[in-house]
Amino acid sequence: MTMTTDQAAWFAATFDKLVSNIGAAVLGKPQTVRLVLTALLADGHVLLEDTPGTGKTLLARALAATVDSTHNRIQFTPDLLPSDVTGTEIYNQKNGEFSFHKGPIFASIVLADEINRASPKTQSALLEVMEESHVTVDGTAHGVGRPFMVIATQNPIEQAGTYPLPEAQLDRFLIKTSLGYPDIATTVDILSGAAIRDRSSTIRPVITGAEIAKMADLAATVHLETAVLEYTARLAEATRSSAETRVGVSVRGCVAIIRAARVWAAAQGRHYLTPDDVKDLVGPVWAHRLILHPEAEFDGVTEQSVLGKALSEIPAPKERTSL
Repeated sequence: MTMTTDQAAWFAATFDKLVSNIGAAVLGKPQTVRLVLTALLADGHVLLEDTPGTGKTLLARALAATVDSTHNRIQFTPDLLPSDVTGTEIYNQKNGEFSFHKGPIFASIVLADEINRASPKTQSALLEVMEESHVTVDGTAHGVGRPFMVIATQNPIEQAGTYPLPEAQLDRFLIKTSLGYPDIATTVDILSGAAIRDRSSTIRPVITGAEIAKMADLAATVHLETAVLEYTARLAEATRSSAETRVGVSVRGCVAIIRAARVWAAAQGRHYLTPDDVKDLVGPVWAHRLILHPEAEFDGVTEQSVLGKALSEIPAPKERTSL
């Protein structure tokens, strides 16, 4: 079943309402807010990499406040254990049995603050739950429910005592983005409300977790043009065959951008996908999946430049190939 025009209009109106609500706390960053909401509605996760004090944690809190559902914050530190994230089996002396006590990962929206400060072993505890939406302890799978989203933050300028995320875990994040510093006018607005310590505390829920799950299901019915799928595949192949990359975009990366692009299209009131939806998301969805050759990095090549070259070399389709 394909999304109808009326459903697309409702989706776009609801999406804009969510953006506006979060924007009351996160001032001047509507594009980043739209990307984070896109990840949520595509059943994906977000990695926010930015300098301290730009509002990464505030964005996660504002999203959690907008969605009337459960949310937890995990402060990642070097001594954090995997069981501190996922939970553990505890022996009950009354009945002589072990019972599972859920960790903070069991929430609809989970903020993994400064994820690169935890050890690789603890970081890897997130791999299964981010991909499969369940945690396995002593052979028993425990589902985390739906919606489920991890928003991880990391500081790129401070490397002492940190553990860079391995490529396998970076690939689990649907989108990697940043907030950046606000412009002068937005900074003045922020300073004028400096008496409010946490702007997210003023946010009221506008949607339930169940409604978010329904929106995600609806976005998955956006019509896919064969020409757009072929265009996506050609772009991915261009990143793999590039002399500047050691690892290009995988099939998982292709699936990820189509999932995100469906939400992106519906958020603009369309029930069908266009090449521009893919173009808009190539950077946030694909850049962190590329691994460059050391020689290329030394020459100043970046992931964004590789993607820009692919976009310029692969022509976008201009005609429909399916109905």
